[in-house]
Amino acid sequence: MEMTMCFPLLLLICSLCTAKLQTESDNHIIPLGDQTGAERREPTNAADQQQRYTQDIHAVLREMSASLAEQRVEMRHLQRENEVQAAQLREQKIEVEKLKQQLQAQTAGLISIKARSDVTENQVEALKRDGEVKQVAFSASLLASGSGTLGPFNTHTLLVFRHIITNIGNAYNPNTGFFIAPVRGAYHFEYYIFGHGHASHGSGAVLVKNGEHIFIAYEHQPSHYGSSANGVTLLLEVGDVVYMRQWHNSRIFDNENHHTTISGHLIFTM
Repeated sequence: MEMTMCFPLLLLICSLCTAKLQTESDNHIIPLGDQTGAERREPTNAADQQQRYTQDIHAVLREMSASLAEQRVEMRHLQRENEVQAAQLREQKIEVEKLKQQLQAQTAGLISIKARSDVTENQVEALKRDGEVKQVAFSASLLASGSGTLGPFNTHTLLVFRHIITNIGNAYNPNTGFFIAPVRGAYHFEYYIFGHGHASHGSGAVLVKNGEHIFIAYEHQPSHYGSSANGVTLLLEVGDVVYMRQWHNSRIFDNENHHTTISGHLIFTM
């Protein structure tokens, strides 16, 4: 590119020098008959001038050659710098790729760690829930305070044991009388029914699971006090409901000594 720019400049210099020589030569043309001795020596001066112009052209050419050489050196220097920079860029690109791969590996490792952490957290929560639901036990007596006799009633009637002694896990509700299984498992229940002897009315209650009568505790004697008891182990699903019903036409007594009671607890989960 630089050589292409220099050639027109060189041609221009040569043209100008040639034109100048031609003009001066034309200006010194004198008829041969009118030439003096000094004038006859003029062509020699013109030859000297042409020689000087030629020397000047050679000097310009030498300067241009030196400039071109310097430019070539500078171009080679710039080319080497570009090659070095290109090599550095390639190395940087390789390093960036390595860092990118390391980052991806670290990201994958973090994702794996988070996944394991989530699993561990879920396991801890599950164990915590299992630990909580494994701690299920309650005991309650019939009357919250005082003494009294319930019944007789014409139909089976829900019994609500209101005086809470123990209610670990809060599976038993003293407001409704319902025990609701929080987890699938084997549960054991025991209940004691107490009543005054009466000629026409016994004392009894039945344990109910989801509306189905399971076991009954019943006693009838005409005088004094009588008590009956029963117990059962049930396999309950989550949400199954267990409660007590007073047997129809029966009388049940309780006081501050807590004669009539129910107890239940989770034996093990299934």
